[in-house]
Amino acid sequence: MNYVLLSTIGAVFMGTLVMLLRVKAAKKPASAKKIILPPIFMSTGALMFLFPPFHVTFAEVVEAAGVGMAFSILLIKTSKFEIRDQEIYLKRSKAFMFILVGLLVVRLIGKTILSSSIDVGELSGMFWILAFGMIVPWRIAMYMQFMKLKHEMAKFESPKVV
Repeated sequence: MNYVLLSTIGAVFMGTLVMLLRVKAAKKPASAKKIILPPIFMSTGALMFLFPPFHVTFAEVVEAAGVGMAFSILLIKTSKFEIRDQEIYLKRSKAFMFILVGLLVVRLIGKTILSSSIDVGELSGMFWILAFGMIVPWRIAMYMQFMKLKHEMAKFESPKVV
């Protein structure tokens, strides 16, 4: 089995996992930790760039990061929070699932096309950069929105008597 097929199967699996996690996350209150940790955990993937097969040029970094940041706009626009029962929850958005599926399809098509002209290792590095360039701005926007709601809630909370 070739690497492109294996990585495509992996991408479909990860995309499905993200969608399931998103549905599950909407049922529990959000927290700053839940927003911040995914990009931190994902950042360990940058260790791949220590190995020559994954080295990418500066132009490829700029391209991949730019595409990732452009894709993040769709995620930012469909990720909203709401206050329920004195807790902050991520709002369910039907558009979000369609956007995630659409982004996954675009990535898979891009990978299929690019795999004929770019080495598998380089392509893996570029798609990691794309994903990281997408998740970081999205999570920063989510964190800012979460903190804004948290501060609004704090204004209206009555002082606790001990």
